[in-house]
Amino acid sequence: MKRISYKGGYKYQLVESISLLTAICPGEDILTEYIDLYYDGHMIIRRGYAWDGPSGPTFDTKNFMRGSLVHDCLYQLMRQGKLLRSRREDADRLLKKICLEDGMSKLRAWWVYKGVRLGASAAVLKSNMKKVRHAP
Repeated sequence: MKRISYKGGYKYQLVESISLLTAICPGEDILTEYIDLYYDGHMIIRRGYAWDGPSGPTFDTKNFMRGSLVHDCLYQLMRQGKLLRSRREDADRLLKKICLEDGMSKLRAWWVYKGVRLGASAAVLKSNMKKVRHAP
């Protein structure tokens, strides 16, 4: 019998790769299996990437999905030590910007931003990486 290894905690999976330009320029290319963040801020997230959607006391609405995807990718890069944790505020600002671009109200986008600023600092710590589980 063969054992499997897996991670839980995901709700969504990207069906098509996306590319966007961010203001987060790491100084050197960060290349991973699902996320590339180039020195100039260009970001590619490949199909198959899984994320948990918007976190906290909120609703998973269409105008929150793209922002939560990009934000989760940036936080993941910080947890992995590939992107400096000092870029967290930049990631939080980008979340707000994308949500506004996607039609979220200014008031809700402000609350989203304040929520991640106040409650998400631990999410960039390596200790919060999803644990690998095994079965059987």
